This record gives sequence, structure tokens and C-alpha cells, in this order.
Amino acid sequence: MTILDTLTRPRPAAGARPPRPIPWLALIAAAYALAQLVLVVPHLGLGWDETVYLSQVDPRNPAAYFSAPRSRGISFLAAPVLAVTGSTTALRIVLALLSAAALYGAYRIWQPLTGPRRTALAALLFAGLWTTLLYGPQDMPNLWVALSAVAAVGCLLRAVRSWARRRYLFGLGAMVATATCFRFSDGVWLALPLLAACALVPARRRAAPALAVAAGLAAGSAQWVTEAYVRWGGIDARLHASSTTEGGMGTHWAGGLAWRSLNGPLLCRPCTVGLSHPELTLWWLALPALALIACAVALRTGRHRAVTLLPVACAAALSIPYLLLIDYSAPRFLLPAYALLALPLATLAARALRAVRPPRARGPVAAAAVVLLALHLSAQVAVLDHNAADARATAGKYRTAAHDLRRLGLTPPCVVSGKLAPPVGYYAGCASANVGGNNRNTSAHALLHRAARVPAAALTRARSGPPHYARHWKKHRLSGTGLTAYTPR
Repeated sequence: MTILDTLTRPRPAAGARPPRPIPWLALIAAAYALAQLVLVVPHLGLGWDETVYLSQVDPRNPAAYFSAPRSRGISFLAAPVLAVTGSTTALRIVLALLSAAALYGAYRIWQPLTGPRRTALAALLFAGLWTTLLYGPQDMPNLWVALSAVAAVGCLLRAVRSWARRRYLFGLGAMVATATCFRFSDGVWLALPLLAACALVPARRRAAPALAVAAGLAAGSAQWVTEAYVRWGGIDARLHASSTTEGGMGTHWAGGLAWRSLNGPLLCRPCTVGLSHPELTLWWLALPALALIACAVALRTGRHRAVTLLPVACAAALSIPYLLLIDYSAPRFLLPAYALLALPLATLAARALRAVRPPRARGPVAAAAVVLLALHLSAQVAVLDHNAADARATAGKYRTAAHDLRRLGLTPPCVVSGKLAPPVGYYAGCASANVGGNNRNTSAHALLHRAARVPAAALTRARSGPPHYARHWKKHRLSGTGLTAYTPR
């Protein structure tokens, strides 16, 4: 636009308001909610882990065994809904709307730091992933840790810059506490780089952010620590039990497992599957390279260093336990890392577009980038459809098995043990019990004593024999589930 165009352009009438900017972030959050309601919510039943978390606060069902690595924050999130209704669809709708609102709130904190359009692009990059869409309406902790981490890092950066410092210090503590409440170990890994970043803040502003992080970590871990002493005898004992449940925490390179399970299965344990659709995993291989490029550009130019480096550092810290310390994988584990890395990647994309010369070539380059983004999002929707169908089929087996058990006479109060006991027991309205494995919570003698008083069933794979405590129980094939039930004669 030339100076003549500016001078001759008609001026707005006196008192007229300037046009409002397009609320890109709000539109993306609304699209995220709509995509969940259309693509995920219908007919998606409850998964294994969900039944464990929900049973802790569901007044209609006995609580399943709660193993040492778990945290109760996600159960608390669902408690108000379960107090009103036991409808899975209602729970899904509420969680879909809440996750969309949380997406907006978490990235909204970043708008003054990166700009409205870059922030909206970051939210789109994260919200468009199939894992983000699939777990938005599910009662699982990983997405909520991710959004809490995004908000926590943004609050720290704004607390050391903004005049409204007290508000962001409170937000920093609250978000660290929230992440820790949802998953204790992730809260610790998030707090470490945040505390390290506080050491780089000028001395007159250093103490308050560090205290906010420490206070948030203490508040978020209070319930977990208390339960550690009540149920396990201390923090060390619970950590040891957690390591045992996870298969032995130690030095394990799980990056290859994460890559192979990127498009499913939803839990890769043991992770012996082959790589599914490698052409759809290129974005994951490019992710660390692009993050390093963003850091190098920020260091070279001296602009937006903290806004780029701190999210990358927190993403790396939150990835450590899932890439280096366990020998299995699940696509949801790295959601916090994806949510944080989306921010510097959006900034890198904007800088790359501005660096295009001559300026008139930016239009075609931007169009090409939009096409690539559209192809990426469409591929994510295709993978989402496949994995949502698998999750739906798995939940259908749980429901079918529970229905068959009810036909065999298992009505509450009752107890289900053996293979898939927690989810099948939840659907049947029964307590679940196991005498071995990661969910061991009783002995064979205690289980037999209980089975003499209430209806009971032991589940095994279809071609497996009965458990040792059920050798003389009656055998029932549960058609269409791959399970066999044994009930006392």
C-alpha cells in the first residue's frame, strides 16, 4: 500500500470502532470441541485405565485396585459428573467441552508472548493430533498434564515480565499443582526445568517464581505422598512398588518403541508390533530436528530466547521417563511434549515465512504450507478413525463379557478376578480382585472365602485353563470376547 493509498483511503466515521481481530484461538478451541463430539464421543466406551480411575469416585461401583504409579487427579475431575449420572456419553461430552476450554485457557496465556496468530497455530498443531482428539473426552491424565504444563511455562515467563506479576505467580503454582495432581511423576519432571529457569531470572525477581513452583509441587503431591504412607509405608516404598508395576524403571531406550506405536496400538506392552504406516510418522521424526533448529535460531538472533528454550527444555524433561526409563510405550505418553513443542514450532514457521525473499513469494509459500498442514491433519483424522474403532471394539468386548456374567447370575455385590477383571468388573457392577500380576490386591485364600459369600467369576483367555484357585469351578465360554469364565459350582 502506497502513501497515496493511505491518504486517499476513506477514514472511519467519528466514534466508529476499529474492526475486531479474528479470534483464531477461540475458533480453534471450538473446532477442537466439535471434532471430539463428532469423531470420538459417539459410542466410545470406557477403557481399562478409565474404569480404574472412575471406579474410585463412582457411587454405583466398587473401587478397583489403585496401583502405586497412579495419581487421583483425573478421578477428582470426573467425580462431579459421576455424582449426577452414570452415563458414559454425558461424561464424554463434559470432558470434551472441558478439554477444549482448557486448550483455550492454556494457550491464551501465551498470546502476549508469541502473538495471537502464532499461538493459534501452536494450538492447532497440538489439537490436530489424533492422540489429542482421542483423549480429549477420555478420563485419562496425559492430556491434562500437557495443558497444565503449557499454562505453567507461560505463567512463569509472564510472571518475570508482567506488571501483573502476582496473578501469574499464583497461576504458576496452581498449574504445577494441577499437573502434579494428575500425574505425580510428570509434575516432578515439569518442576525441575522450571526451577532451573528460575535460577536464570534476575535476583530481585528470582525467589517468588521458585517459591511458586515449589509450593505448587508440594500442594499437588500432598495427596500422593499421604497415600504413600497410608498404603505403602512411605515414599520410597511407593516408588519401589511403582517401579515394579512399570516393569522395572531403569535405563531403557524406548524411542524406537514410541515410534512404532505412534499410530497405535493404544498400549504397546510388550511392544512387538511392526511400524504401521511409516509415511505418516515423518512428522514425529522431524519434531526433534525442528525443535533444535528453533533453539538455534533463537540463540543466534537473540530474540524470543526464553519463549523458545524453556518450552523445549520442559518438553525434553517430560519425555525422559517415557523415552529412557521404561521398556514399553503408548502414544498418549508424549502428549505433554507435543503440547510444549508446538509453541516454538509455530514461531519457527512464522519466522521461516517472513524470511522468504522476495516478499511477493510469501503468498505461494504460505499456500504450500497450508496444503502440507491440511494433509497432515487429514492423516491424523484417518489414524484417529482407526484407533477409535479399536478402542470401541475393546470396550465392546468388556460390555459383552459383563452382560454374559450377569446372565450367569453375577449381580452386585459380586467379584470378578483374573484376566481383564477391572474393566469387566466395572461394567458388571462387581468388585475386581487379582491374586497375581501388577494388580494383585488379594490372596487365593481370601478370594475363595469371598466367593463363598457373594457371586464370583474368574476370567481367563479362551484357550487357557482355569486359575489354580478355580480348578473345580464350572466353565463358561463367553462368545465374542476371547474369554472363558469360571464360576463356583
